[in-house]
Amino acid sequence: MTRPDAPSGLNGRKKYNPDPAFAMSLSHVRGNPIDDAARWIAQARKTIVLTGAGVSTESGIPDFRSSEGLWARYDPQEYATLAAFLREPAKVWGMLAELEELLEAKPNAGHSALARLEAGGGVAGIVTQNVDGLHQAAGSRTVVEFHGHNRTFTCLGCGRQFTRAAVRAMTLVPGTRMPRPEPCPAGTPRRCMLKPDVVFFDEQIPPEALLGSEALLGGADLVLVVGTSCEVYPAADLPRQVRGQGGRIVEINLEPAAELAPDLLLQGRFGEVMPAVVDAWERLKA
Repeated sequence: MTRPDAPSGLNGRKKYNPDPAFAMSLSHVRGNPIDDAARWIAQARKTIVLTGAGVSTESGIPDFRSSEGLWARYDPQEYATLAAFLREPAKVWGMLAELEELLEAKPNAGHSALARLEAGGGVAGIVTQNVDGLHQAAGSRTVVEFHGHNRTFTCLGCGRQFTRAAVRAMTLVPGTRMPRPEPCPAGTPRRCMLKPDVVFFDEQIPPEALLGSEALLGGADLVLVVGTSCEVYPAADLPRQVRGQGGRIVEINLEPAAELAPDLLLQGRFGEVMPAVVDAWERLKA
């Protein structure tokens, strides 16, 4: 059995593997990686966070790329591109309706811990690849949503934006799961075609997201990489950019990202590791 403070992994980086035998005494282990991460946050001039699907799986939202995720049932090229949506919106809404059901999830303990860390001045903000809004629901204030969000929908016919609640109250087009206002508010000949304000595979990252991430990146000397394999660009470049300006990378993941090479790896569940790090940080600040 490996002690949680034992160095392991490539290049001797410290690696944290949760072990029930040590769970009760984890915070008292001298030099353990949880305390290291907390100390690095306390010492950093500016800490930012990059999150991915792994932070939401504990809230009941499967990773889209997993064997239980959406892409196991829906080919992204047929259901998750703007071209596919424009071609067959009713077909794509079959998938979007299922996505909407998944996004009823609630924040988990890890989300709440990150919000606590931000409120206490420990992080400047979060860049997330998720569209579920769980960071904001947990209380995080500075959140850059790289791939959009599910809180609003835009009509591709008239350009009008609708809240999620308004869309849910709409009548469905007969024989489909696609909602549509009647008539189109702008009175265009083209019928309203509502698309969630998420970024499809063939769409560009929103300019405001790029600007927001650049603003957070400026001066950052520590990045927490949480729940992401860092395979989707341009978000995957963020940790490397922090390192390029002299900063360090702390990774919190169930499975380490193959190409990340963090300075500190905490391997475990987001809902367990993140609160432990924040608890340790709060003790340092007390």
